[in-house]
Amino acid sequence: VDQCRFVVHTTKHFQLNTENFPQKMIRTGQGYDVHTFAPNRKLILGGVEIPHDKGLTGHSDADVLSHAISDALLGAMGLPDIGHYFPPTDASIEGIDSQIILRKCRELADELGATIHNVDSTIVAEQPKILPHRAKMIAQIAETLGLAENQVNVKATTHELMGAFGRGEGMAAMAVATVDMAVSGPSRLPDIKTSKN
Repeated sequence: VDQCRFVVHTTKHFQLNTENFPQKMIRTGQGYDVHTFAPNRKLILGGVEIPHDKGLTGHSDADVLSHAISDALLGAMGLPDIGHYFPPTDASIEGIDSQIILRKCRELADELGATIHNVDSTIVAEQPKILPHRAKMIAQIAETLGLAENQVNVKATTHELMGAFGRGEGMAAMAVATVDMAVSGPSRLPDIKTSKN
């Protein structure tokens, strides 16, 4: 009884001071990317080389999936898209491995105190088939972002033979990322040094 009186009394008179507690919120970002096919290029998706007779064109390795996920993460943190940090006009990063871009997004999250909760993505293409490579892509993306594999999802669909994607002229990818971070968001844009290493 005495313990009960103590709990009721202290709870009634106790006022929680939240001024020193960081206020966080769940934030969601979306990403979208598209690249055209070209001969004599490797096809890289989610950091995994996929056997195919064509690859995707781009200033980097043209990993359309990793680019979409990167933009989703940047959007969730209220930051500009990957072109702000890795401009296609920068000759020094031509052919850059897109896992480096993803890794930099993780570094930005760490700098801003953001926690990445999950990533969901969809590849749009008629060919090649994605399912045989899905597990490897999930494993690679999870490793790069420092996540568990059950925090990363990769899906695929076709364009039902309609338009440029239906004709096999290229591929697209969409992604959504969820993070939690300070309510106020970034007070400044973190700098990122572009590097191929």
